[in-house]
Amino acid sequence: MERLIQFSEKKRKEIKQDFRRYLFDQIDWSQRLILILGHRGVGKTTLIIQQMQQVTSPSIYLSLDDFFFEENRLVLFVEALIEKGYKTFFLDEVHRYQLWSIDLKNLYDNFPDVRFIVSGSSILALEKGKADLSRRAAVYHLPGLSFREFLDLEKKAKLPKLMLNEILEKHQELSEKITDQIDVFSLFKEYLEFGYYPFYKEDKSNYKSRLLETTRVVLEMDLSPMEDLTHQTIRNMKKLIMIISESVPFIPNISKLAERLEVSRNTVLKTLDLLEQAQILNLLRQSTKGVSFLQKPEKIYLQNTNLAFALSSLSTDSGNLRETFFFNQLRHMHDVTFPKFGDFMVDDIYFFEIGGPNKTAQQIKGVPNAFVVADSIKFGNGNRIPLWLFGFLY
Repeated sequence: MERLIQFSEKKRKEIKQDFRRYLFDQIDWSQRLILILGHRGVGKTTLIIQQMQQVTSPSIYLSLDDFFFEENRLVLFVEALIEKGYKTFFLDEVHRYQLWSIDLKNLYDNFPDVRFIVSGSSILALEKGKADLSRRAAVYHLPGLSFREFLDLEKKAKLPKLMLNEILEKHQELSEKITDQIDVFSLFKEYLEFGYYPFYKEDKSNYKSRLLETTRVVLEMDLSPMEDLTHQTIRNMKKLIMIISESVPFIPNISKLAERLEVSRNTVLKTLDLLEQAQILNLLRQSTKGVSFLQKPEKIYLQNTNLAFALSSLSTDSGNLRETFFFNQLRHMHDVTFPKFGDFMVDDIYFFEIGGPNKTAQQIKGVPNAFVVADSIKFGNGNRIPLWLFGFLY
C-alpha cells in the first residue's frame, strides 16, 4: 500500500498545469463516477492528475496495470484506503484490470460519498464489462490534439475554440485575427506530421517509431484480449493497415480484400470495425445512425495524419492528408457522412469539397450549403474556407 501511495504523490508532483486539454473545462468534476476514454498517448493520465492537483480532500492516483492488481482485488484495496480517509480515486488504465466494472459498481453503490475518476482505452466499451455502469458513469471521450491545442502547446497561443457555424459565417474575419498572431502555414505543416499526440514534445526524433509501437500495443495488448483475437487475426489487422496506408483515401473492395487476406468478407468488415473502435482507422459511411459493421464503408482513412507519415516510407499524398485532417477534426463534434455531392457531408446539412489552393467549386456548383475547403490559403472568401481553420473546433 505504501508503495502505491508514494507513487501517487510522485505523479502528482510531476505533472504541470501550464497546458490543459480542452476537455478539462468541459467535464463536470462533481459527478461521482467519471469515465474518460481515449487512445493511448492522447493525454488521459495528465488530464486526471491535473484534476487531482485541484482536489483538497484526500485523493490517490492508481494505475491498474500495476503488478499489484494481478494478485489483489481493487475493491478490497480501495475499501482499505477509504477507511484511511481517502475520498477521491483516480484510476488509470482500467482496461488492464479484468474485474474493473464489477469492482467499480460495488464501490459506487456502497460508498455514496466517494468519487471515482476513471480512464481507459477508447476501445473499452461499457457493454464489455460484466456489470452495468452505463447509468452510473458520466462518459467523456478525449481525442488527440486539435490544431488549436497544438498551437497552445507549441507556442503558448491562447486561441478560442470555434463553432462550426462561426467558421462558415465569419471565416474571413477569424482567419485574419489568427494569422495576425501566428505563422499558420509552417505550424500547420508540422501539426500534420507530428502534432496529434502530446508525447511528440518528449522526443520528436523518435516520435514516429513510438507512434507505430503504440499502435502495435493497442492491437496486441488492448484489442486482442478484449475480443479474444487470434495471432493470425492480429497479423491480418497489421497487413490491412499497411494496405490502406498505401492507397488512402481507400475505396474498399471488400471481396478483393478478403481474397488478399484469405478470410471471409464478414471477417474483413468486422476487422475494419474493430480498427475504427481502436482509433486506428476512420470509416466514412453513408450514415452514422444504426450502423452495423456489416455495412461496407464508402471510404477508409487512417485515423489521423500523423499515422500516415509514420506508416509511409515514401512521400505522403497531399490530397489524402487534407481529407484525413478534415474528417479527423470534424467527426469528434459532428456527424460526418459520405455525400451525394463533394467529399463530405456534415450533420446532414453541409457539403464540403476538399482540395488545394486552386480548388474550384465545380463539383458542388448549385448545391445549397456547400463549401470549398482549400489548403495552403491564409484567407478565404464567400464559400471558400481555409482548411487549417477547421482545426479550431475543439
